[in-house]
Amino acid sequence: MHYVGFKDKFENAKDKVIGKTKEAVGKSTGSEETELKGKLQSIKADLKEKLYETKEKLAGKINDKLDEEDKRV
Repeated sequence: MHYVGFKDKFENAKDKVIGKTKEAVGKSTGSEETELKGKLQSIKADLKEKLYETKEKLAGKINDKLDEEDKRV
């Protein structure tokens, strides 16, 4: 894994934890706004992680295809 991928994963994990914390604080204090902000931050982290995984899978498939082409030449 390259540095940027690690950094992205770390940031997403941090956002997920912060989001879950905000959600819990919102629930315990009765703040609907804080709870919602926490949920949205957590969902955003999940979506970013899925996007990263999709990009990695796609890059792997493209590299495999290009490697096959190189072997034929």
